[in-house]
Amino acid sequence: MKHLFLIIVPAFTLATSGWGAPGAATQAAAQVSSQSAASPAVPGDQGKDRRDGQENARQARALLDQALQALGGQAFLNIRDMQQEGRTYSFYHGRPTGTGALFWRFVEYPNKERIEVTKERDVAYIYTGDKGYEVTFKGPREVEKKDLEDYLRRRRLSLETVLRSWINDPGVALFYDGNALAGNLAAQQVTLINAKNEAVSLYFDVDSHLPIKKSYRWRDPVDKERNVEEEVYDNYKPTHGVMAYFSFTRYYNGDMQSQRFINSVQFNQGLNPAMFDPNSGYDPNKAAKKH
Repeated sequence: MKHLFLIIVPAFTLATSGWGAPGAATQAAAQVSSQSAASPAVPGDQGKDRRDGQENARQARALLDQALQALGGQAFLNIRDMQQEGRTYSFYHGRPTGTGALFWRFVEYPNKERIEVTKERDVAYIYTGDKGYEVTFKGPREVEKKDLEDYLRRRRLSLETVLRSWINDPGVALFYDGNALAGNLAAQQVTLINAKNEAVSLYFDVDSHLPIKKSYRWRDPVDKERNVEEEVYDNYKPTHGVMAYFSFTRYYNGDMQSQRFINSVQFNQGLNPAMFDPNSGYDPNKAAKKH
């Protein structure tokens, strides 16, 4: 089950640009630190720095607003729940570990999720609040602590959370990093840093303004190493008034880790509360027959 969990755990730290090149956020911090050490602050310089910072934040906000409109505007912001169906693949050191698995994913925002895998849909992973469970024919059991921590970090730094919550938080700083590359695609980059000093960089297509990549770093509490996670979004299609991606790829420290190809997406269809209760005995096959 360990490898199966790695296949399906959804994606959704401290990075200001893709693979370590400093963006506007880190460059600005380094420049301020260097100038402070070299010479005393000049009031006129401080005023210019403040104006430059405000203009930079304005550019970042304008790009984020463009992205929200491209995603569907209010329809995107009003998403209450989501359903996905498709096939998922896992990779180890960039190599596929199998032929993939069917998956069904159900999300009720802000903090409930259920993922079902295998053709029989007889294995499910349920996350509600800060708890996580694996449910099989043997019944529910709590997921391992490390796996739960990874999931909670990805949910906290997910694209949906950043675009629907972070940008309205006055404690989140916005930085416009300018032109960038997302893979081989031209993009514009914005970095958001919250009050916990967690940073997420978003890359937007220069033509469609849709998000095509997300990047962040985080420090492992055990070995203290910094890790880089990237998510790439592709194949957008209009769905229920929202532009939804139908292809998703996650990279971990430069290696492809997982990939999902989505066949269908639905929003705001209403979800059965029992599917998020690991002790409810919810049977997805019986539920599907009712519909």
